Amino acid sequence: MHKLTAAALALAIAPFAFAQASPPATRAEVKAETKALEKAGKLVPAGEGARTDSDANFKSTKTRADRKAETNLAAKRHELQPAGSAGEFKRDAAIRAQPTTRSREERKAETRLAQKQGKLAPAGEHPVPTH
Repeated sequence: MHKLTAAALALAIAPFAFAQASPPATRAEVKAETKALEKAGKLVPAGEGARTDSDANFKSTKTRADRKAETNLAAKRHELQPAGSAGEFKRDAAIRAQPTTRSREERKAETRLAQKQGKLAPAGEHPVPTH
């Protein structure tokens, strides 16, 4: 009987517990608040990370033309790093393109020796090499 009374009381009080203290803001109020935050410079920019104070106060010492000239010079010298994961693919391709220093027979002999000595890891259990 007490459980039923407690359940009924909980159901009766629940709507009041979740009620908002004030009505939701109107679209105009939200827009005005956003505009005020933007003017004050307190909006967090879109993207993955929050802006830090050092980012907000950063002023470049170079002009756009200077930066473009630097980038073009670096591109001509092949000093630019590839964007994204392209750098890893290019590095791997360069490693694979290098000529081998041992013949196939030498590699097979090394593998057989390692197998006899028990130095080979079971299939699927060897750690992935890092570059």
